[in-house]
Amino acid sequence: MANSGAEWIHEESFGEYRSLLIENNQVIAANLQWTSNICAGTIVMAKVVSRDKGRSRGLCITTKPSQAFEVDVSDLPPEATEGSEVRLIIHREPMAERGRLKRAKGRYFPNMPAKDAIPTGDMLGKGREVRRLPKGDWEEAWSMASEGEWAFAGGSLVITPTPAMTLIDIDGAGSPRELALAAVPAISKAIRWLDLGGSIGIDFPTTEAKSQRKEIDDALADALGDWPHERTAMNGFGFVQIVARLERPSLLHRLAFSRAESCARYLLRQASHIEEPGALLLKCHPAVADCLREYWVVELAELTGRHHDTIRIETDPKLALEGGFAQAVFP
Repeated sequence: MANSGAEWIHEESFGEYRSLLIENNQVIAANLQWTSNICAGTIVMAKVVSRDKGRSRGLCITTKPSQAFEVDVSDLPPEATEGSEVRLIIHREPMAERGRLKRAKGRYFPNMPAKDAIPTGDMLGKGREVRRLPKGDWEEAWSMASEGEWAFAGGSLVITPTPAMTLIDIDGAGSPRELALAAVPAISKAIRWLDLGGSIGIDFPTTEAKSQRKEIDDALADALGDWPHERTAMNGFGFVQIVARLERPSLLHRLAFSRAESCARYLLRQASHIEEPGALLLKCHPAVADCLREYWVVELAELTGRHHDTIRIETDPKLALEGGFAQAVFP
């Protein structure tokens, strides 16, 4: 991103890195990485399971038992026959989708000392780590991803991840031209805040005049000028397709396809900010409680200066997954 005065800041706890790009005290972009996952840039050793005859495409599986996962590779050398071991660099981590798991993608990477699973840090190599992100900023990005909706003057965006692409639908009042132009800044902001990538489809209001479609195209090009992507011109039905680099699940994708675990991590983060004395009560949906790993609870106790036994977890099936809360209580 081309913002010269902007800085990435990172906060780590409960199995994830949360990152914000800040410029003039304003959030420009957000990023979420789960530390338990293999991120883009990781070097792994893998076994060639199968490969297309006469082609460089093949399927590999990583050889570290605790992190075994399949990788689609498009540039295997001739000597990488089935059953042989190869070194790969991951450029898109595995991604859960509705009803399936999308395999990781990687490239052959021979010129590196033989080490297994070395994370390069991706965004974490930029910026600085902080104890806590600015109050309210991460919560706003997370809430937007949870709701899948972004309001703007005169309308709103409804943002939906699908196996084929992320769809952005525009709803609101006013003429199609006015509504489309009002939506452009919100689209630009949402794409960055939700860390969207891959194929993105934007369904603008249908605008019959070619001159107006060109005006909207130009406004979108200007708004996304410093964000690397390719884009189609708006068609007669108001549809624009964007293709951008995809390395990891977006914040929107996490909330859509790993919602209970995402909500568990968010609940723990909320609890870690409670400064009042007493025991900590975490109340949440049973599916969220199932995702609260014991070592995260230990980490929560350490972060808040409490004894592990003073953290209580209660479940309520009537709560929404994202409806959990934490509070200080006295026995």
